[in-house]
Amino acid sequence: MSGRARLTLAAWGATLMASGALLPLVKPATWIFTAAFVLALVSAVGTLARRAPLARPLTLLAQLAVAVLALTAIFAREQAVLWFLPGPQVFTHAADLFAAGAEDVSRYAIPAPDTEGIRLMLVGGVVTIGLMVDTLAVTFRKAAPAGLPLLALYSVAAGLSGGGAGWLWFLLASSGYLLLLLAEGRDRLSQWGRVFGGAQRSARPGSSVAGGGGPAFAPARTGRRIGAVAMGVAMVVPFALPGFTGGLIGNGNGEGTGGEGRGGTISAVNPLVSLQDNLRQPEDREVLRYRTNARDTSGLYLRLVALDQFDGTSWKSSVRPIEAVPKRLPWPDGLSQSVRITEVTSNFVASEGYEQKWLPMPYPAGRVDIDGRWRYEPAGRMLVGDDKQTTKGARYTVSSLSVQPTSEQLAAAGDAPEKLRREYTKVPASLPTDVKATALQITKGARNDYEQAVKLQEWFARDGGFRYDVDVESGTGVQAISRFLKDKEGFCVHFSFSMAAMARTLGIPARVAVGFTPGTTQTDGSVSVGIRDAHAWPELYFEGAGWTRFEPTPSRGFTPSYTQDDTPSGTATGPARPEQSASAQPSAAPSASESCTPQERRLGDCGPEEAAAGADSSGGGPDPLTVVLIVVGVLAVLTLPLLPLLWRTRVRARRLGPAGPTGARGPEETAARTLAVWQEIVDTAWDYGVEPDESQTPRRTAARIVHLGELGGGTADAVHRVARAVEEALYAPNPRPASGLAEEAARIRAGFHASADRRTRLRALLAPRSAARLRWSTAARWSETTTRWSVQRHTATTRALTSLRRTPRESP
Repeated sequence: MSGRARLTLAAWGATLMASGALLPLVKPATWIFTAAFVLALVSAVGTLARRAPLARPLTLLAQLAVAVLALTAIFAREQAVLWFLPGPQVFTHAADLFAAGAEDVSRYAIPAPDTEGIRLMLVGGVVTIGLMVDTLAVTFRKAAPAGLPLLALYSVAAGLSGGGAGWLWFLLASSGYLLLLLAEGRDRLSQWGRVFGGAQRSARPGSSVAGGGGPAFAPARTGRRIGAVAMGVAMVVPFALPGFTGGLIGNGNGEGTGGEGRGGTISAVNPLVSLQDNLRQPEDREVLRYRTNARDTSGLYLRLVALDQFDGTSWKSSVRPIEAVPKRLPWPDGLSQSVRITEVTSNFVASEGYEQKWLPMPYPAGRVDIDGRWRYEPAGRMLVGDDKQTTKGARYTVSSLSVQPTSEQLAAAGDAPEKLRREYTKVPASLPTDVKATALQITKGARNDYEQAVKLQEWFARDGGFRYDVDVESGTGVQAISRFLKDKEGFCVHFSFSMAAMARTLGIPARVAVGFTPGTTQTDGSVSVGIRDAHAWPELYFEGAGWTRFEPTPSRGFTPSYTQDDTPSGTATGPARPEQSASAQPSAAPSASESCTPQERRLGDCGPEEAAAGADSSGGGPDPLTVVLIVVGVLAVLTLPLLPLLWRTRVRARRLGPAGPTGARGPEETAARTLAVWQEIVDTAWDYGVEPDESQTPRRTAARIVHLGELGGGTADAVHRVARAVEEALYAPNPRPASGLAEEAARIRAGFHASADRRTRLRALLAPRSAARLRWSTAARWSETTTRWSVQRHTATTRALTSLRRTPRESP
């Protein structure tokens, strides 16, 4: 295998290894195979183009064209000409997919489902990074700068996953970069011929110095050792540094804003990202209305999604297979025929301003009649929109079961199935021990799981002194629950998360449901659900009753009748009457006239004039400030290679910039101007490969520049003219003002550019060798500063010691 082919393969592998950090973000992660295939096509085209050979810009254009054709065939086949040629419809479809992908990223918790929009963003991003790496490392033979796009790829993945891209993915990404560097180093060494190692430094017994021979250190072996040490340091140092527990965007699970890394609240995951914002809305906007034949709507909670995975800092929904919506949903797990059950039918109409991927339904639903692309998730009994399907303006009918177990039935419930119990009682080892200790203390004296659950609910809602406060910020950290139990203030997320976690520590299967409270009954008999009815509550499993709702949040929702002794069904949780909340206020739905309500318009009598606007509960996504910071950081990383170019341009403009009139300049100013132009000519020659020699006179330096730079004609004459002006400025008693020096410098630079090849031109532009002066200047300033500090410190110390020596003598 040739060195260039080996370098191409290393670039392909390094990109995929760095892309591994993106794997935890989406499940299933089959997109990586698509990205690997497209990237292989791009690399193959680059290999053929370089072997042809084509000019470097043409090679890049050929690779870019193949990438576009491949992505078109994969993601926009139906909109393309002949299934792979892009046209206007392809670009419109791609823009729509990108928009849908961005919306899905902000809506879903990690790991997000592999939607078409997210897949396009991932595959397109990896292919773009791979193209940059291939261009830098193989086409331009600069493997070291190729690490910048790889670093950007890993940094974005690590930021989005909030630490999910751990040491394994870092090791994989860094190994890919080291392999790329080794491949380039091997290729360069192969062009030198046979490589000899240097002699060992000490004459230890058995060394090559003492014995006159022996093994030498190979450069490749030394490089591998340096790389291994660097990787080890990079992996160990973060453990010694504080504060790196979070990612660039919170913890990456769609957490709500606010709170520090070890904040006092519990992190919320999508769709809870927008729940707190919804509860804070100054105006309660309607998200949907429904009519139902249920006599009592207090238990008709509208459930969106169940969160069943708990990692100690957050709750999220498991990634499970989905299927087509059956005509009749399966019988709920664990529900016995001996429990009182009433079938309820409800007709729903969602607002045009409410867009959500999950369908709000009473639990457990038995039948759902709805048009559109909806899919069914059996374990959580949830309906989720496929592709771009949302609840916007949806009309649907749900037949659900109103399960009404008695306290005696729940108290006599048998053990849950082992598989279910094992899955839904998992708690991480990082959960603070005081959580379980508090749960045991609260439930002391309880005879069964049901009594333990009731005691937990009453402690949160009534006896524990907790206060409902929607302004408490959501934070992260394993100490979040402990802090909440200590501060005793929060909103429904904190109460439901904590009760579910504590129930699991007691061995009771538990999960968290997210959705809406029943809403407010209107004068026309319909029920209006507002944006401030958004809610979260725990569901505990009891054999015979299945998943059973509890309500630990004070002053919100309705306490289930099977958890009360004397309180009638339908009263609010907590002491006294509830505060005026979203469930107790009419929604601010627009009314077209006195005789025709908006709901009558929706339900067929007359349609609504317009849906309530701004009721988007689809997830707030990352905080805009953090997103801006991430984008700025990535752009800064990508622009690092341009810093030498920017510095060189600034220095050239200062040296050759306009000055005052010739007659107005004094001898010193004229000499300084001439020397600045000469310095610019010397640096220009250096940029194009002619290293400076400070020991030469200006005349000998000019001859050397002309000879090594292969300059001729007017360019060579210009160099000698400026050299003579420099000699006169340095040695003449009264130097004459020289004119046109800046024009001479520009002419010389144009001559170097004309005589150099394409690679030298690009090097002189993007990575000028004279930029080393910046490093020298910085080092000199630093040395000067440290010397001055050292002198000042020594002086201060000497004065202090002198003062201390004199004090005893002067004291008498």
